[in-house]
Amino acid sequence: MRLPALIAALMLALPLAAEERAVAPGAGTLALAIAGAMPGDVLILTDGAYGGPVTIDRPLTITGPRGAIVDGGGTGSVITLTAPDVLLRGFTVTGSGHANQDLDSGIRILKGADRAVVEGLLLTGNMHGIDLHGGQDARVLRNEIVGTRNPRMNERGNGVYVWNSPGALVEGNDIRHGRDGIFSNTSKDSTYRGNLFRDLRFAVHFMYTHRTEVIDNISIGNHLGFAIMNSDRAVVTGNLSLGDREHGVMLNYTNNSDIRGNLVRGGTRKCLFIYNAHKNLIWNNQFQGCGIGIHFTAGSERNVLTGNAFIANREQVKYVGTRNMNWSHEGRGNFWSDHPAFDLNGDGIADSAYRPNDLMDQILWSQPAAALLTGSPAVQLIRWSQSSFPATLPGGVRDPAPLMRAPVIAVPPAVLPMEQAAAGRWTQGYDDDADDYTSH
Repeated sequence: MRLPALIAALMLALPLAAEERAVAPGAGTLALAIAGAMPGDVLILTDGAYGGPVTIDRPLTITGPRGAIVDGGGTGSVITLTAPDVLLRGFTVTGSGHANQDLDSGIRILKGADRAVVEGLLLTGNMHGIDLHGGQDARVLRNEIVGTRNPRMNERGNGVYVWNSPGALVEGNDIRHGRDGIFSNTSKDSTYRGNLFRDLRFAVHFMYTHRTEVIDNISIGNHLGFAIMNSDRAVVTGNLSLGDREHGVMLNYTNNSDIRGNLVRGGTRKCLFIYNAHKNLIWNNQFQGCGIGIHFTAGSERNVLTGNAFIANREQVKYVGTRNMNWSHEGRGNFWSDHPAFDLNGDGIADSAYRPNDLMDQILWSQPAAALLTGSPAVQLIRWSQSSFPATLPGGVRDPAPLMRAPVIAVPPAVLPMEQAAAGRWTQGYDDDADDYTSH
């Protein structure tokens, strides 16, 4: 074969180089551009409206400014990905349908659409913001997702919905309104990091989610901060729950998890709620200014609590059970702001053990009507007797090595104004229709 012919044959065998293609605004222009594109092409949008819905069935990059608006017209999902290696960046996605049972979304990433990247988009006016529905190793980065405010909160969509999509990274997103910020159901091996959640039902909500990290997220003024339910081997670290209503952190049927370095403060009925959760390590957290610092119930066993700070909670511990619980580890307990302790040898450990509850507390929990007798001489005599003769105390929580100093977790200065804006909303009647916030 002659050399020119050989070169020509080799060039024909090579894949064509990716092209950049400008796409003009208009009805149907984006769908036509996708249909005419080669794998790897870059479609560049400009300011203006692009009619949807559209399906991306080949590896493409679609990029444009916020003024480029892909509008689904209220039908189905606006952009559906069925091919791997798709990158979406910069533009606005709006106008999905509102059929929750169909998971109508701004962006829907289906099985086979692996390694998708969704970065820097504005998603607004959609039922669900982004639905990861089978696609693996997705990257959802630095998007602004504004959910709907109608109908009722439990009937709205989620900011990011993850179903059976292992390997996801959801990082640096600002998610506001809608139902849950991130709802992960039947998935695993993912990371949710550095996201901001406001005005939601749950900030992060796990159901049957395993080996997944929740790191350095901020939940402000939501009904519940971080709900880890029916899940194993979660890592929940460095998160802030500020002014959330019901619980800052909830562990419900959750096992073998690492809960550390989190701050819950202000407005919350329960800083930490542990229900039938086992073999979890809960350490170096700060729980402050809640109605109950920690509510521990339903036979939860073999959990380790050490190095935590319980500060100015109206009731530090509500333990429903009769077993003796030791809340220290290797000679290091927790800090309790209501423990009048001394440290004569200066080792940082209080010289006396801390016991938060007595028999009367347990009676009051099981028989709320007994609260009418709280100030009576009989109740005061029982409490005095138990404090003077500890052998009469029932089973319950005991910290034999309380800390003299509280670990401090700082809130970034930029976050403080948002925390202040949400302060007091629950005492002012703000509810947003989430009367059954625990329904799924």
